[in-house]
Amino acid sequence: MHELMIIGVVAVITLLIRALPFLILKDKSNPYIEYLGDVLPYAIMAMLVVYCLKGVHLLTGNHGICEIIGVLSVSLIYLYKRNTLLSIFVGTMIYMICVQIIFV
Repeated sequence: MHELMIIGVVAVITLLIRALPFLILKDKSNPYIEYLGDVLPYAIMAMLVVYCLKGVHLLTGNHGICEIIGVLSVSLIYLYKRNTLLSIFVGTMIYMICVQIIFV
């Protein structure tokens, strides 16, 4: 019973933490919040790219060829179609084909 009460309290607090900003700021126009809404998606994507490429060693193995092909394919498909999900999906598929089949 004690464990269920702990899970319930944690669930309620998590729900409040996630819902509170929407309840507090629902009708207020805040330029700082608008700025963060414009900038954060790009910053998060850049951080994910850096995180994914941090372990690439250009002087050993396949010299990062698979990673370069993956990043270029995602970039080119996005520039061509302007569809984020499509570019990530196809880029991931191209990267996996390179890693699993071409550069074994």
